[in-house]
Amino acid sequence: MRLENIVIKAADPQRLGRFWAAALGLSVLTDEADAFEARLGRGTPAWLDVCLERLPDVTPQRTPRLHLDLRGGAQPDAVVERLLGLGAAHLDIGQGEVPWTVLADIEGNAFCVLEDRPTLATTGPLASLPLDVTDPLAQQAFWQLATGWVEVPGSAPVSLQHPSGEGPLLELCPELEPKAEHNLIHLDVRPEAGETRQGCVDRLIEAGASVFEHDWGELPWTVLTDPSGNEFCVLQEES
Repeated sequence: MRLENIVIKAADPQRLGRFWAAALGLSVLTDEADAFEARLGRGTPAWLDVCLERLPDVTPQRTPRLHLDLRGGAQPDAVVERLLGLGAAHLDIGQGEVPWTVLADIEGNAFCVLEDRPTLATTGPLASLPLDVTDPLAQQAFWQLATGWVEVPGSAPVSLQHPSGEGPLLELCPELEPKAEHNLIHLDVRPEAGETRQGCVDRLIEAGASVFEHDWGELPWTVLTDPSGNEFCVLQEES
């Protein structure tokens, strides 16, 4: 399996998608009324697609269980100013005095611009994807199985990265409170060559995943939850 998509639910996928494309320097693949897709790290082994899907009456999540951290590098203040110019806004979620900056995107969802850190030298503009889980160390093997990523040094209890050593970190962080609502940002994984979707689903369930019960009709992918209740999807095999 490989991690393929970062999926963001949005009231206006085109508008929010264009914001994130500009913020991260993404290559736009699809720009339609109800769906926007763009690629991070195009041409590298560690590429990821950022997909925006329409969700009417979406309520912004100020403290999401999965969010985006942007790399500030040597000039984080300049990165913040550029994002403010794209329509982001400063956001106070009770973070107090921290070395990073908390912002809201144009639909009000929280994200961060990080200070310069040696562990982020090879991530590119998207520094990390912090994911709240009940027990980071216990769930490290699960997320390594799901993504195909490997452990690397980082500031979280567990940090994973594409085996190439490029691209963002997936950071497993201790949850501050139990999961109470559907995640507006989730991850999609896809079977590698020689694997099947059902085979991947079976392996993930054996490792601690659960099937997510929904009323969305028949889908060409399988919706699961990780051992902490975070939704993610297993996509179809590539034809």
